[in-house]
Amino acid sequence: MRREFGEFKEFIKEKKVAVVGIGVSNKPLIHFLVKLGANVTAFDKKSKEELGETYDELFSIGVNTVLGEGYLEKLTGFEVVFKTPSMRFDNPVLVRAKEEGAYITSEMEEFIKYCPAKIFGVTGSDGKTTTTTLIYNILKAEGHKAWVGGNIGTPLFSQIENIGKQDRVVLELSSFQLMKMKYSVDVALVTNLSPNHLDMHRGMEEYVEAKKNIFKYQSERDLLILNRDNYITNGMVSEAKGNVMQFSVKEIVEDGGYFKDGTLYIKGNAVCKREEIKILGMHNVENLLAAFCATYEDVSIESMRKVAITFTGVQHRTEFIRSINGVKYYNDSIASSPTRTLAGLKAFDKPVVLIAGGYDKNIPFEPLAEGGYSKIKALILLGVTKDKIKDAFHKVMKEKGVSIPIYVVNSLEEAAKKSREIAEKEDVVTLSPACASFDMFPNFEVRGDKFKEIINNMM
Repeated sequence: MRREFGEFKEFIKEKKVAVVGIGVSNKPLIHFLVKLGANVTAFDKKSKEELGETYDELFSIGVNTVLGEGYLEKLTGFEVVFKTPSMRFDNPVLVRAKEEGAYITSEMEEFIKYCPAKIFGVTGSDGKTTTTTLIYNILKAEGHKAWVGGNIGTPLFSQIENIGKQDRVVLELSSFQLMKMKYSVDVALVTNLSPNHLDMHRGMEEYVEAKKNIFKYQSERDLLILNRDNYITNGMVSEAKGNVMQFSVKEIVEDGGYFKDGTLYIKGNAVCKREEIKILGMHNVENLLAAFCATYEDVSIESMRKVAITFTGVQHRTEFIRSINGVKYYNDSIASSPTRTLAGLKAFDKPVVLIAGGYDKNIPFEPLAEGGYSKIKALILLGVTKDKIKDAFHKVMKEKGVSIPIYVVNSLEEAAKKSREIAEKEDVVTLSPACASFDMFPNFEVRGDKFKEIINNMM
């Protein structure tokens, strides 16, 4: 049961509040907490000079700041601490603050706790952003006033007083946001699960358990949507607190979403044919079926169909950039795991020139090599993981008795240049890294934008 926001307003007023991280999601939070009468101190590793105008902005509204190296050492003496999403709750400074009596929370936890509207939450290893966007667009097509947030859109807690009970809210939720979540969403959707973020989680079990928090605290009237084709999510059916719907591209699910003879169905109703869909790949058929399940109680089949046949995708997801001398270039920078890269490779009807590599999340690349070698014409590797990926492919190629040309480069510019040298007319070149971007870029969007810039500037 969610709480009335008035309770939070009373609770936070005049409290000594720390906000860790002065990033995109926490800046609106800081402004909102000040508006509600909290005494806010913002913590960040950046210096006053690095923050620039942001520092001046916070100073002007009376926010204290603790900045620079060792900034977390001063996280003491606060009544409430808002952590940044990627910060683990068992971080020693948070443990110390909790022992001192502080209430440890996050922007997303408080939003879900107090949001008055129906919430659709989407999590999983792959497909979260596309599925979240599809649900949001389908709800809007039906005429609902909809909001989108979490990992995409705008931070919503600062907007909570503008959100009405009849509105609809769609959230993309990461394992970090869900780790200590004690409030669940009304409609919970888990797209699929595979090894991911093992640099942050203490093994696969912790990662999966974090994801389960999206439905662990649901009531019997809430809805959980699970991918039947993924053995981990299919195994969660028995743990559901409320109703369950499933989707599949491999078998008929009479009470859910399924794909049969080239047509997408929801509860036996045909929505559209695969040939009518503009986004490539069976993984996007899965994303559409998941979105149909999520919105079935709230929209008409017509609204589902309208979005399904007009939606052209979101940036950085098998996004077509341009053709150069008959070679098609795609940006799939969102593919930060081997399973997501494999899904992208399957979207094409011929082997591609693949650009991969990046930050090491401590996940294995053998599955990429085993599932992807037949779909790759040539492999261009960069980043921290380039040797790891190369070793995985060499091992599989030796076992299978096949050979794929592998090129190792030091930058995205070099990778694009090499692809231009080796690609032939009618080839496809795709940036689908199978890794996070943090070794070279702040996030996958910056990486994807840089790749598009390089390709668009090619003569």
